[in-house]
Amino acid sequence: MTITEKAHELGQMIKECEEMKALKAAEEAQAHDDEAQAMVSEFNLKRMNLARDMQEGKITQEDAIKQNNEAFNKMVESCAVIKEYVEAKKAFDKVINGVNSVINIYIMGEQGGCTHDCHTCGGCH
Repeated sequence: MTITEKAHELGQMIKECEEMKALKAAEEAQAHDDEAQAMVSEFNLKRMNLARDMQEGKITQEDAIKQNNEAFNKMVESCAVIKEYVEAKKAFDKVINGVNSVINIYIMGEQGGCTHDCHTCGGCH
């Protein structure tokens, strides 16, 4: 089997994993929720305004980051649909990061900061 064939197989497995299914369902729910869409639009507008204010020297980068994080956290906590999406995204990212870690271990020939706890990286043993 070639590397490309293995990549196709891996891609198919990722597509079929529970974390990907949960992420797709959460994306769909968020896309069809008017409240969530309005909150995301409002958040994006705030981000653009913060970037503009930072470029104009009205606020520091540190303040912009702090205000952005506060706005994001408020949005996530006040809308269950967005919160479900964020949690699904984190779970899926954990899977992808684990896969990338295993691949890098084999490419680089070292395990880096292996904790020997497969829950922290996706596993290598």
